[in-house]
Amino acid sequence: MAASRTGTPTSPTDTSTGTSTGAFSGTTAGTTPGGITGPATVTSAPPSAESFWADAERHLVRYGPEFTPEIIERAAGSFVYAADGRKILDFTSGQMSAILGHSHPAIVATVRRQIANLDHLYSGMLSRPVVDLARRLSDTLPTPLDKVLLLTTGAESNEAAIRMAKLVTGRHEIVSFARSWHGMTQAAASATYSAGRKGYGPAAPGNFAIPVPNAYRPDFTTPDGALDWRRQLDFAFDLIDAQSTGSLAACLVEPILSSGGVIEPPPGYFAALRDKCRERGMLLILDEAQTGLCRTGTWYAFERDGIVPDILTLSKTLGAGLPLAAVVTSAAIEQEAYDRGFLFFTTHAADPLVAAVGNTVLDVLIADQLDERARALGAFLRDGLAEIAEHHTVVGDIRGRGLLTGLELVVDRDTKQSSDELGARVTRRCLELGLHMNIVQLPGMGGVFRIAPPLTATEDELSLGLAILDQAIGDASATL
Repeated sequence: MAASRTGTPTSPTDTSTGTSTGAFSGTTAGTTPGGITGPATVTSAPPSAESFWADAERHLVRYGPEFTPEIIERAAGSFVYAADGRKILDFTSGQMSAILGHSHPAIVATVRRQIANLDHLYSGMLSRPVVDLARRLSDTLPTPLDKVLLLTTGAESNEAAIRMAKLVTGRHEIVSFARSWHGMTQAAASATYSAGRKGYGPAAPGNFAIPVPNAYRPDFTTPDGALDWRRQLDFAFDLIDAQSTGSLAACLVEPILSSGGVIEPPPGYFAALRDKCRERGMLLILDEAQTGLCRTGTWYAFERDGIVPDILTLSKTLGAGLPLAAVVTSAAIEQEAYDRGFLFFTTHAADPLVAAVGNTVLDVLIADQLDERARALGAFLRDGLAEIAEHHTVVGDIRGRGLLTGLELVVDRDTKQSSDELGARVTRRCLELGLHMNIVQLPGMGGVFRIAPPLTATEDELSLGLAILDQAIGDASATL
C-alpha cells in the first residue's frame, strides 16, 4: 500500500459502510477466516462529500464524459442510490449492461457461491462453468456458430475477432460504419469512428469507413426523399474497392449502432452487406455487445434479417454487468485459425467466476422469457415516447427496437436542426428529477437519448421514467 505524501500511511475507507479497510494505525488484531491473525477493522465516519470530490479531482484520470455529480452507494433493480439518499431510476442499465437490473438475486447467489469455490485459473485450464456456457451459448445460436471463446470486455472480443479474421483470410483490411463504436484497444479503436480518433497517431493500416444508413437523416435519397440505402451501399463499396490494396479481411458492424445514435439499418440492408462481403471474400463480424441476449426483443438482433454472421461478438449483456464477453464462430473458421496458430492468450480468458454468472444469465433469460418481455416493454416504452413527442416539438425522431430505444432532439422538426445545449439541459434536468439518462451528441446530429432500461423493469418504472423525461423536456425547452 502506498504511503501518503506526508509520509503517513493512509487506509482506504469503504464509503458505503464507513469501515476502514487499512492495516495501519487505528486497527486491532483479529483473525481472518483462514485462521491467520491480522489487523481487524475499526468503524469510522465516511468522508464528507466535499472530501470525496476533492479526492476524485486530485487522483482520478478523466477517461471520457464528465462524471455524474452523485456519489453512488448502492444499486438494486432499476435504481441506483446516492449517498445523500436520492433514489435515481437507471435508464441505461449501468453501462448498457445490467439487463437483469442491479444486484439480481440469482446473480448475487451465483457470485457468492462461485467465488468461494473457484474464481480464477491459469488461462490454459478449463472448468465446468466455461464449457457449460460455451455449449449453452451455441445452443441459442443458429448453425454453424458452435465455437466460443470467453473473454472480458467488448473491446477484447472485437480485438480477438479481428485478429482471427486477419489470420484466417490472410488479409488485413477492415470495414466498419462511420459512426461505429467497437472499443478502445488498438484494432477495435481503429474500427471505431464515432469518437476517439484524433490525437493518437496513425490507426492500424487498412481501416475503412462506410456511411451509416440513417433513415432520419438520409444522404442518398429516392425521388420521394426516403433513404436509398441500396445506392448508398453500392457507392460505399465502390469507394472501398478503390482504396483497397486487395487485402479485404472483414466487415465489422453493429446491427443497431448504439453510440452512433441508436441507428437501425433498414430491413434488407444486412443481407445485402453480407453479399458484398461474400463477393470480396470478406468475413462478416457482427458486434452484438448491446443488442445481444434479448434486449431488442429477440435473442439476437441479426435474427430480423435472416442472416448468420461468420463471427459474432458479445459482451455487456452476457455478464449482466460483470466483465464477461465472447467470440462465437464456426468450427471451420476456428479450425483454420487453430491450424494457422491463432493466439489470444489473456489473463482472464475462460475464467470460471464470470462464466458461472453467464450461465445464470441464460437461466434467467430463459425462465423469465425476457425476449418476449423486452418486446412487450419496448412497445409500451415506444407508445409513451410517442405521447411525449405529441407534447414537445423538439422530439424529432424515435427509433430502435425492444428495450434499446433512441429519442433524437431537434430545435426544428422541418429542418432537423440540432442543439447540443438542449440535450445537455434535458440530461441535467432528468438527473435533478431522479432519472439517469445517457445522451449521444455527434457532429451533424441532435442530441440522441439512448434509453436502455433493464429487461426486468416494470411498466410502473417505465412510466416513472417517461413522466420525468416529459417534464425535463418541457422545462429545458422553456429555457431555450
